[in-house]
Amino acid sequence: MKQTVKFTKMHGAGNDYIYVNTLLYNIPDPAKASIEWSKFHFGVGSDGLILIGKATEPGADFSMRIFNNDGSEAMMCGNGTRCVAKFLHDKGMTDKNPINLQTLSGIKILNLHLNEDNEVETVTVDMGEPKLKEPAQFGLHGGKALNHEVTIEGKQFAGTFVSMGNPHFVIFINEDVEKFPVEKYGPMLEHHEMFPQRCNIEFAQVLEDGTIRMRVWERGSGITLACGTGACATAVAAKLTGRRDNKSDIKMDGGTLNIEWTADNHIMMTGPAAISFEGEIALP
Repeated sequence: MKQTVKFTKMHGAGNDYIYVNTLLYNIPDPAKASIEWSKFHFGVGSDGLILIGKATEPGADFSMRIFNNDGSEAMMCGNGTRCVAKFLHDKGMTDKNPINLQTLSGIKILNLHLNEDNEVETVTVDMGEPKLKEPAQFGLHGGKALNHEVTIEGKQFAGTFVSMGNPHFVIFINEDVEKFPVEKYGPMLEHHEMFPQRCNIEFAQVLEDGTIRMRVWERGSGITLACGTGACATAVAAKLTGRRDNKSDIKMDGGTLNIEWTADNHIMMTGPAAISFEGEIALP
């Protein structure tokens, strides 16, 4: 009989992952587990797998590793960090607030906002400083970091390179982003030769009320309902290109995240975290 592990399915603004406490369960092949468990109809169904574990860096309370549903390991997930905070607090694993969480892109500080039942409702994450990637860092020669132009099947795009611990290429479009064929152009841009390690692609539009409607093609996962680092990158690109000030509400398919670019050059992301359901599943 195969060994089983307990999991918690959680989502942040619709960006859903399978969460496993590796202090209790060993996942010997997390890439394979992410692929198998993330399958809809045949598995739990998710954007990937997040492992919560012991911290190995000084100053961190816990650690997280994230695997996309294609098995690739990601550096960071903003929505995932918020759900980790809820998992740790609501399951009584810590009473610390804030929580210092170790990720592959550094330690993230999670500030918990509790409801009247003392459960985490929203979380503000200090996402650190944005890094404005020059084209040369993507293997390009020439060009510019802002409004970098690229042509895909005769259609020209102008995007901004931003790193939030993982790479993003943010494109503001003039057409209705709701109807834009993300499923067509997203994978072409993700695998474009200017991204040797592939890239997350955001398509965004500033609405009349000042909010930013964004849809995302995530590296290794495809279209997702939300992307925390993508929302941060979009807010940064909006400020840099004069479309918004230092605060933006980023509206995605799964919900809205509030992003602030502070005076000390840090990006603060606030949004919800929720438990969908829990269960047991066999190791692949």
